[in-house]
Amino acid sequence: MAENQSSNSDAVNALEENKKVERREREKLEREYVEREQIENTENEENGRNELPEESRPNLNELFESVSNTDSGEKEEEKEEEEDSDELEHLIDEGNQQDIDDYYEDMQPADFAEEVDDLDDEDIKKLQDLLDIDQLAELMEEADDDLRQRIARLLKDEVLLKIFEKMSKDDIVDILGDMETGRRKRILNQMKSGDRRIIHTLLQYPDDSAGGIMTTEYIALREDRTCAEALDIIRDIGPKTEVIEEIFITDEHRKLVGYVDLRDLLSAPRNTKLREIMDDQVVSVEPETDQEEVAQIVSKYDLQAVPVVSKKAMILGIITVDDIIDVLQEEHDEDIAHLGGVSAEEGMDTKWIDSVRLRLPWLVINLLTAFLASFTVKIFEGTIAKAVALSATMTIVSGMGGNAGTQTMSILVRELASGSLNFKEDWRALMKEILLGVVDGAAIGLITGVVVAIFYGNVYLGLIIFLAMIGNLVVAGIFGFAVPVVLDHFKIDPALASSIFVTTATDVLGFFIFLGLASLFLAKLI
Repeated sequence: MAENQSSNSDAVNALEENKKVERREREKLEREYVEREQIENTENEENGRNELPEESRPNLNELFESVSNTDSGEKEEEKEEEEDSDELEHLIDEGNQQDIDDYYEDMQPADFAEEVDDLDDEDIKKLQDLLDIDQLAELMEEADDDLRQRIARLLKDEVLLKIFEKMSKDDIVDILGDMETGRRKRILNQMKSGDRRIIHTLLQYPDDSAGGIMTTEYIALREDRTCAEALDIIRDIGPKTEVIEEIFITDEHRKLVGYVDLRDLLSAPRNTKLREIMDDQVVSVEPETDQEEVAQIVSKYDLQAVPVVSKKAMILGIITVDDIIDVLQEEHDEDIAHLGGVSAEEGMDTKWIDSVRLRLPWLVINLLTAFLASFTVKIFEGTIAKAVALSATMTIVSGMGGNAGTQTMSILVRELASGSLNFKEDWRALMKEILLGVVDGAAIGLITGVVVAIFYGNVYLGLIIFLAMIGNLVVAGIFGFAVPVVLDHFKIDPALASSIFVTTATDVLGFFIFLGLASLFLAKLI
């Protein structure tokens, strides 16, 4: 009873507070309107114009209601998003299959998958019993890799096999590829021979290759078929394929020779042969092609689907644009993780022991590079001992160099990832980075030099900072450009290791330039 009274009291207080807010908003609008009306009346009197008639004036109540409704609508929308997951949990606890069906039908499958991802394993297991096979298959296709594995782990083999019958082959391969070896073999052995052969072939390709992300559910027709025959075939097998907008054309040896756009097929005379309307300029990739390169090709040629062919030009499968979007997201996340010196495998839910295993090697490498910078400083410890101000200011030079190097490196990594940089043709870009180092170094060095000279009362210390800043920002530009290019040349991901080498260069050379100049001007610093 006491809890109910407290709840009611809170509700009354909240209602009163809302009324106060509305009253203040109304008074504010009224004041603004009166001020605006006075200004307009003054202008009207000066210009000989009459006031607006009463009926044409804005209704403050309506205006306030409009603003109030808009604000409350936005709040309601946010509240609904927060409560969606709780509502799903409530429906699962009730266990009413019809309610779950209605809830599922009212949502986009991708949105439903996001809500399921917030559930614990116990609720997911209950939900599996409330969804039919088609719904589970759709959920698995829309879920991310982690959720797929959670769902698959909680399902019995026979149920998972039924779900696989409704899913595309490339999604099945993604799930089986992350599964433990014993269970994967067990499930493969229970599949139909045709499906087992296709999936086993797809599993041979690396996850990040064209073969690893392609699907075998496409339409390929012989070039000697007529448009009428082609349309009959498409009506029959179209629902089982991922893409029908592009029909790939082969010769009698199953070699890819062209493609036909569905629009051209529909508008062509029925007896026209496919070879007469096909486009023979086909852009294709081999199964070993890296998925990032495939994404660049799709973007460059504006493709809806790209065929994957063998060395003999026989079509093996296709990669659809939705898979390319997933690739771009995956590569973006991977690059961001690598720039931060962590593995793309790691997430917030990764076990601490695995996080240690993934992070510690890079921290050790960073430690070794820190020793290099420390040894550089040790060389000049006699100079530092005579001019203590150097110890307080030398980190400014190395820090700014590291920041500038990171800027250049980030641009280079992006350019290399997009394939738009060729060192032989774009060597001018290196000259640009050197010029930027001089200009930015002079600007930053001038500001820093003036501040240091005033603070320490020594113009020569400010001059040293000025010259060292220019030198280190030039170093940052050179190494920020060269390191990613060299790593890319040796097939090492520039995003993974560039930052360590660039930071080492700017620290070591930054200290060396600054303390070297200080040694030359030591007599002026003491």
